[in-house]
Amino acid sequence: MKVISYYNVVPTKNKSQEKYDILTNFVQGVNAAGDFGEVYHGNVLQKCDVGIIQGWTHERGKSASHLRLRQDVIDSQINKGKYVISGDANLFLYANPSNQPHHYLRYSFNGVFPTTGQYCDDAPDPKRWRQIKRDLNIEVGNHKTDGRHILIAVQRNGGWSMGQTDLGEWTEKTVYNIMSHTNRPIVIRLHPGDKRSQKYMPNAIRNLQRFKHVSISPFGRPLDSDLKDCHAVVNHNSSSIVGPLIKGYPAFITDPENSQCKEVAHTDFKLIDTPVQFDRQSWLERISMFHWNFAELKNGECWKHMRKYI
Repeated sequence: MKVISYYNVVPTKNKSQEKYDILTNFVQGVNAAGDFGEVYHGNVLQKCDVGIIQGWTHERGKSASHLRLRQDVIDSQINKGKYVISGDANLFLYANPSNQPHHYLRYSFNGVFPTTGQYCDDAPDPKRWRQIKRDLNIEVGNHKTDGRHILIAVQRNGGWSMGQTDLGEWTEKTVYNIMSHTNRPIVIRLHPGDKRSQKYMPNAIRNLQRFKHVSISPFGRPLDSDLKDCHAVVNHNSSSIVGPLIKGYPAFITDPENSQCKEVAHTDFKLIDTPVQFDRQSWLERISMFHWNFAELKNGECWKHMRKYI
């Protein structure tokens, strides 16, 4: 089986060596497992069974060269009935923001949403979750039954997880939906990696700040500070809700089909004041199955697991 890793899918201004290491380490593992892998440094599509990229694309994405190459690889591989593997940020990043020394990341075939991608997670191995829990020193918190405010974790504007959903419209609509079922204070937390968040939705922020019980968390404030005295966390579909869920906070999502937290989160705001408790063990074991560290990339363990799904 021939596997090509496309080095130029990483932005030219990228300062993270980790993104490049995804591409080179995966190929090392492919070769270690007995298949043929190569890191390709050009922009011409190569004939292969599996193409490796870092990240993904979306319809509203910019037309930068690295994004065009990603899209070309995706389209070419899928249209030919072949495969593309994406490596992206891990869901447990809240526990170790530097992602060192293990460099756990998530990997999937042909898509990044549960509805479009193959995450090779249909046969969870409890040992994998125990390993990740130990390596990242993750503590599963008891279910929270107190707390006062609702925390809305806003996602990055224009990211692939938001799709065509306008950030301001989503935030405003979500606040109004919550307000129709509770009088609790609402705290809006902007994405910490998106410094221009407020510029994307000035009307929504202006409209919402007229309510005395709605506030905007100071940009860059630690998540744990926003979680103090928190009753529940609300999110569209992203990984930002994973940490609070593991810590024990009830979660509500507005795009369950595209969320990796569907089985442990609410979708009905009628339950915002009286959320039920979910068993998180099977969920944690499932999402652990598509997280692999760099050592497992290099020795071929990740590839050998994913190869079974081809």
